[in-house]
Amino acid sequence: MFGIRRPLRRALSLGLPTAWGALAITYKLSCPLARQDGLMARIVTSAVFFAVGTGLILHMRQALVRELKQARRVAGVAQSVLLRPPPPRVDGLNVAAAQLSADRGASVGGDLYEVIATEHGVRVVMGDVRGHGLPALGTVAALLGSFREAAHDERDLGRVLRRLERALERHLRERARDTPDATVTEEFVTVLVLEIREDGELHVLNCGHPWPYLLSGTSVRPLSRADPLPPLGPFPLPAELSATPCGQLRRGESLVLFTDGAEDARDARGRFFSLPETLEKAVRDHPVTAQQILRAVLTALLRHTTAVPTDDIALLVLQNGRLPAPTPGARGTARPATTHPQPTTRR
Repeated sequence: MFGIRRPLRRALSLGLPTAWGALAITYKLSCPLARQDGLMARIVTSAVFFAVGTGLILHMRQALVRELKQARRVAGVAQSVLLRPPPPRVDGLNVAAAQLSADRGASVGGDLYEVIATEHGVRVVMGDVRGHGLPALGTVAALLGSFREAAHDERDLGRVLRRLERALERHLRERARDTPDATVTEEFVTVLVLEIREDGELHVLNCGHPWPYLLSGTSVRPLSRADPLPPLGPFPLPAELSATPCGQLRRGESLVLFTDGAEDARDARGRFFSLPETLEKAVRDHPVTAQQILRAVLTALLRHTTAVPTDDIALLVLQNGRLPAPTPGARGTARPATTHPQPTTRR
């Protein structure tokens, strides 16, 4: 069915302009009025050609609008496959995520995130590709594909990051070969790779990305204030990569990962969006769920930017909802067997 519609649509798109042009030529050659030089004849001839030209312009406009809508649909489907929503719970962690694109034409952005449960712990990536829209989509695909494999394969978090670096290098070489463009050599990606172990220990490698916020009770603070590594792309990673230990994510605590579009968002008067202040308001009524935190930030962001962000924005909330480990002797756990002394008999 679809194979028949497409050739038919192409035939109509070519046939209508041809028919309009044939009508104009036929009028000019066969109509006696078109050969006269009188004022009335000129007015009629001008009206005919004006109608033909208007018809051609309207037809081309409709064809372009159809193509644009089709491109938006394809781009939206591609991004939904690449940046698929994470499950609401991953290995005891409650997860909530959202992405806002600044490219209203293509409805795609250059932000990426993923949450994967592995034998090494829950591993998370949050990244921001330079630029947005369709050109950034290929870079997002290359990095996410590499992370989804490396997160399971590599025991060391540094080797996961190195795999991302190699994936980006290959992708940029292929882009430069297929579509020579000077801006390809200027591409870079900020990336944060995070590991949450079974006991809640946090280990992070940060390449030029904003540090997440740790929400503990009603307090909000950056997870770390250490200087990050340079973004991936312009400079190679150091030979020795060691993840930064950042304490523990205790039960009930949350991490909010984001791209810089969140803190760089401005209102009509040029004022920046205050993400820490919004998070403090969100956790004022404790406890709150990951979805409630995400909803509060999104609502405040859209209100601040009047629903028109100037940069791509990605948000990811991870909340430790793991049950505490059972204590020895608790109900439902095995107790060590006890022995009772046997009575002795006197001889």
